[in-house]
Amino acid sequence: MPDGLDEKAETRTRTTTTVPRATGGKPAVARGAWNGSRIRPIVYGATTFVIVFELAAGSLWNLVPIEWVQAQLRHLGYPPFFAYILALWQAAAAVAIIVPRFALIKEWAYAGALFLWSSAVVSHLIVGDGPRTWGVPLVFGMCAIASWALRPADRGLPETRLRRDRSAEHVSLRPAGRRPRAWAVPIGLLVVLYAVSFLTLPAAEAMTRGWAVELGWIDG
Repeated sequence: MPDGLDEKAETRTRTTTTVPRATGGKPAVARGAWNGSRIRPIVYGATTFVIVFELAAGSLWNLVPIEWVQAQLRHLGYPPFFAYILALWQAAAAVAIIVPRFALIKEWAYAGALFLWSSAVVSHLIVGDGPRTWGVPLVFGMCAIASWALRPADRGLPETRLRRDRSAEHVSLRPAGRRPRAWAVPIGLLVVLYAVSFLTLPAAEAMTRGWAVELGWIDG
């Protein structure tokens, strides 16, 4: 075989053997990218569901308000009417986070939710409460941070979306938030969460009253 043909055959051999392959004949890099692209929206959806459900249920508990809320406010030194203020802002934050568009309001809602739960942690620490009381708001605060950090590009501020679109070499020509289904699904989910919170309110009140008795906030 001529020398020129030998060099071409050797070049083709080197080219085909330099691409690492995983089991099944697919490149290993592609599998890693697939896993990352799937895990991110799952974690975002789970953490967002947790904080929106907590905000919805919390707003209902504060609006009633149940005995657990009243006892906790007295224990921490807050006035009783503070529950109604919290209910208003919790409901507004739940709507702002779950619906599409309104990127700037979402930033405020996330900041307000983080302020709410971090303030609860600090308040319980100041009065000397243990992890049983401040551990729950701490978890909710961490979920809020995760949801904010993992939110899709179309739920971020314009400059954030621009950077993500450039990195992904993709620009959306029609914002997802303008599709009717993009509004119907989150609003329907929010209605369901409020319905579940309302239907489970008697059980939740009985359970939390037991907690308040164990903590010594109310008499049994």
